Amino acid sequence: MSGPGRRGVLALAGSAGAAAALGLVTAPAPARPPASAPLARASVRPRQAAHAPAPVSAPHKGATTLTEVAVPSGDGPFKRLVTGPGWRRVVRTELAEAGHGRAAKAVPLAALVQFTDLHLVDVQHPLRYEYLRAQTASAWRPQEALSVAGAVSLVERVNALTGGPATGSPLSCVVTTGDNTDNNSHAELDWFVEVMSGGRITPDTGEPRLYEGVQDSGLPDYWQPDSDLRDRDKTAAGFPRMDGFLRAAVQRVTSPGLNVPWYATVGNHDALPGGCFAAADTRGFFADFATGDRKLMDLPKEQAAQLWRAVDKGLDPKGELFKEMLRSERHRMRVVTPDPRRAPVTPRDYVRALSRPHAKGHGPAGHGYTEANAEDGTLYYTFRISTQVMGYSLDTTRRDGHYKGHLGAAQLRWLKRKLAEHDDMYAIVFSHHTSTTTPEGGQELLELLRETPHAVAWVNGHSHRNRITPHETFWEISTASHIDFPQLARTVELVDNKDGTLSLFTTLIESAAPHRTDFTDLSQTGLASLYRELAFNAPGTRRGLEGAEGDRNTELLLRKP
Repeated sequence: MSGPGRRGVLALAGSAGAAAALGLVTAPAPARPPASAPLARASVRPRQAAHAPAPVSAPHKGATTLTEVAVPSGDGPFKRLVTGPGWRRVVRTELAEAGHGRAAKAVPLAALVQFTDLHLVDVQHPLRYEYLRAQTASAWRPQEALSVAGAVSLVERVNALTGGPATGSPLSCVVTTGDNTDNNSHAELDWFVEVMSGGRITPDTGEPRLYEGVQDSGLPDYWQPDSDLRDRDKTAAGFPRMDGFLRAAVQRVTSPGLNVPWYATVGNHDALPGGCFAAADTRGFFADFATGDRKLMDLPKEQAAQLWRAVDKGLDPKGELFKEMLRSERHRMRVVTPDPRRAPVTPRDYVRALSRPHAKGHGPAGHGYTEANAEDGTLYYTFRISTQVMGYSLDTTRRDGHYKGHLGAAQLRWLKRKLAEHDDMYAIVFSHHTSTTTPEGGQELLELLRETPHAVAWVNGHSHRNRITPHETFWEISTASHIDFPQLARTVELVDNKDGTLSLFTTLIESAAPHRTDFTDLSQTGLASLYRELAFNAPGTRRGLEGAEGDRNTELLLRKP
């Protein structure tokens, strides 16, 4: 790992200058793990690159949250977003000390981007349960009709990066960590593929160019943007009237596609109806209802509360109570235009949609999945991130129902075997669920990674919140969603400091859409900006999802095996 790369991972003059340029701040650190920690006990030698690393370019100085972030402004209930100061980079030393002068001799090993929880939403889908909004803000969000425009703007931001923000190294790939879609439907899966690989997307189902969802229902529980109705969001949260909003929301959007390879990881909303009910087949009640001509838009509060309790506590994993409720409430439903594209997606469908020729973009074919995955329904695989780093994409969804994570014994055995096969390379594991949201298998995965000296990170999402957690020998990096404010993605860069330590640099990025909005601008870019501002103002949205300083832009030290 010597050679021209010694010009420095930060490509700046000296470690003091590098630290100042990146805004490095050392976070208060708990005591270091004892010398008996697994990483200290084992000896692993990740192999040398076939060629010496190429010199890195200067770090990218714009287009990330190191330089600027969207912040609220104004005194009214509806806050406008403006450009505020960026977030500094924090050095975290819980797992290893930060050596003086490391930046001058460090060598980059890999650089990638994480997308998570895009939640590309068919807002007219009959199986959506917007009527649970009073129970959980995630049941319906006023911004979600613009999810495709927002995701395309995120792709544009990644394409504008000239390299990793910390190292300047070329980006190897983008990796999604699940909930790429929202309703486990073919239409949403097609939109996701076209956003990532490029194409023209019309985020509309049912009657072409006609919106048939809750936002033109006349129901005051939802923001009615094209109406004078004093709905709840206009009255309590100051949401504006916007003539033409719904027409613009279902118009064609064009994505350039990512200019680097991308890999997909599955999440509970990709795999399960409603993100929580047992996986549907292509036939049966859920499939028929999803593609049918009825949509329920309101429900008495007592019934809604009862239904949510069953979902939240995992008391209705197969959706039997949900199905019975839909049958009994048919007389209250709105007639909508049926659409076969709303049908549920099976594991085989999922793999084959990503394997179609038009889905390839910059590759690879299948975006990690193979025909073997389609045949046996195993949505997990390995992939090479760089010459010295392997990626491991897991499937933590519960096919038998529930939004919490599950990691079975067979997949854990597979992962253990694959980690052993590539013990000459550093390992980064990707999943949708986190260690705290995977009650079955989460602790076993933690233990496996602690016992794997070359494992450096577990990267995930699901919680919609930035959080970075040390685990004795590796770091768990959880990233916020791109549907709830602050709508962030994250770059991850691995560096060998040539002093017995490694560094993981994490940098958060927003979409390319301007922070300031114009309510009369219903262009693709204007809608992407509005997507962010509506997300900030959404009633019931959780605050603090950006996390603390040490969960955002960081340098994470760990000992080299």
